[in-house]
Amino acid sequence: MQSRLGWRAAAIAVAVLPMSAAIAQLADTASVRRLPLFTRDDAYLGALFIAGTVALAPLDKRIAGELQEPNAQANRLFQNLATDVRLIADPGAVIIGTSLYAAGRLTHTERLADLGLHGMEAIAVGNALNTAIKWTAGRARPYVVADTNPRDYQFMRGFRKGSSYSSFPSGHTLAAFAAAAAVANETSRWWPGSQWYVGSAMYGGAAAVALSRMYNNRHWATDVIVAAGIGTFAGNKVVRFNHRTNPGNRLDRWLLAASVRPNGAVGVMLTWSLVPR
Repeated sequence: MQSRLGWRAAAIAVAVLPMSAAIAQLADTASVRRLPLFTRDDAYLGALFIAGTVALAPLDKRIAGELQEPNAQANRLFQNLATDVRLIADPGAVIIGTSLYAAGRLTHTERLADLGLHGMEAIAVGNALNTAIKWTAGRARPYVVADTNPRDYQFMRGFRKGSSYSSFPSGHTLAAFAAAAAVANETSRWWPGSQWYVGSAMYGGAAAVALSRMYNNRHWATDVIVAAGIGTFAGNKVVRFNHRTNPGNRLDRWLLAASVRPNGAVGVMLTWSLVPR
């Protein structure tokens, strides 16, 4: 029983992520007035993820070890699910976002284009911060140190030694949570109250990605908790900026102003005006 403590702690912590992120998203979309980009709720959300990271840090080694036990790794269902959700997160999130944006412009469905565009923007914003941290922190991945040393950091080592030393935070987890936050925020604008089912489904899927990265021995538990926080923050802020803080900004207007024109070679093509609408 005691040997399962670490795994259960990780499962509980990751399961709480959808709830905490959905609550933050509810507060972020509570008003349609022009609002400041950063609020007190951001501090609360940050404190929640920091507390989760601190609480899980002593269990990093135990969780990694238990997930790599032969019985856990021999489960074919777990193996297939881990692969599937990883691919949905990356490159799936970008492919889906691009497809939604293109489909929205081709069919003149602004909400669809808006959803795809802001999902991709959230991933890009989150990844910019995430990449800077991971290559600078230089944390060794669990498989590199045989799941024995979660404190193996070295400043700038990620730049020198590559992916094996860029564990912290998790890029796949970030993409999943950034997309989840963007989708949940966007859809709650159209269907008030939908965060309880759309948000729960999106964040639940993102939590599955986080678990898969630990199961595949690519990340420590604290890697995915921090990435979930950054991704949720990025998704919330991108949607808030474009709809509540600076609606109708020039970049958004230009990217959402694509039009469909006939093209003899491929049938149709997307074009933009140099002057935002």
